[in-house]
Amino acid sequence: MADVEATKSLSGLLNGIAQKVYYNNSEITEELLKNELYPDLSQEEFKALHEKMKGLVKSIATADMDHAQLEAFLTAQTKRQGGGGVNAEQAAALSRFWKSQRVRVRESLLSQSRWEPGLRGLSWRVDLQTAASRGDAAQSGPVALMELELGRAGQDSEFVCLEFDEARINQVLKKMADIQESIDNIVHHT
Repeated sequence: MADVEATKSLSGLLNGIAQKVYYNNSEITEELLKNELYPDLSQEEFKALHEKMKGLVKSIATADMDHAQLEAFLTAQTKRQGGGGVNAEQAAALSRFWKSQRVRVRESLLSQSRWEPGLRGLSWRVDLQTAASRGDAAQSGPVALMELELGRAGQDSEFVCLEFDEARINQVLKKMADIQESIDNIVHHT
């Protein structure tokens, strides 16, 4: 019966870590987890267990381990000497946790890694300005007008309007080509 309770407590700890770290649930605290799941452990023992499990979950999540990678990782952890490894029950709990939470943790990591605000929309057009509309005696060239719709999740959009003459368009296109070349170089080197 003690093994069942230990397994439940460890599963609760892993889910609590996920709630706090990956799902931004501020109600989950280290103190709450200790009091609810491990009231008999000393603060130092709980902190050591919490940090170890948090580190293992982070390693698994950062690598987005598939089943084979997870099994190899957990096997290596069970064979570690000293206090850094895990026992078979802990490895089994980590495996069950990752199988049930992998997709959700991955989605959380992706959403946390996105730059904000994000680009929601872009529209553009080219205008030919006449001398009469500018008040000049000379004819001016075409002007590109671009409107960017920017926004954060759950908030209203903001709009930014940009105006480019032909020289500026060529500069932007050159910079975009440089960026593409840099990306290609990185991709082909890895």
